[in-house]
Amino acid sequence: MHDKGLAERLTELVGDMFEMEVTYMFGGFGYLMNGNICVAIWNDMLVIRVGVEAANALMNEPHVRPFDLTGRPMKGWMMVTHDGISEDKDLQRYVDLAVFFTGSLPPKVKTRTPRKPRSRTNNKDHD
Repeated sequence: MHDKGLAERLTELVGDMFEMEVTYMFGGFGYLMNGNICVAIWNDMLVIRVGVEAANALMNEPHVRPFDLTGRPMKGWMMVTHDGISEDKDLQRYVDLAVFFTGSLPPKVKTRTPRKPRSRTNNKDHD
């Protein structure tokens, strides 16, 4: 379950950006920018995709830690606790970092793997 209040605040910041698409992921809520995950909410934390350089720069900030759901932190991704984004200016700062980085990524092309056609032949009909 994600923090609905934080989701509303996040939607106010990025919901009108034409490149953004809302999605549900990690058991939470987030936005894709040109098909790339940009910002998300996991429980009551903000997940930001900022790239390795910015992630390293943010590492020692209070309320910020690597994004890790599996025991293996994702490079270039950070989580900001509720206390770190309680002020709108702080939330804006982290969202701006994510939008700046994600906007530099090439758009993901939506690909659909074609389904294999089902066999319509019946073995007993063959000679």
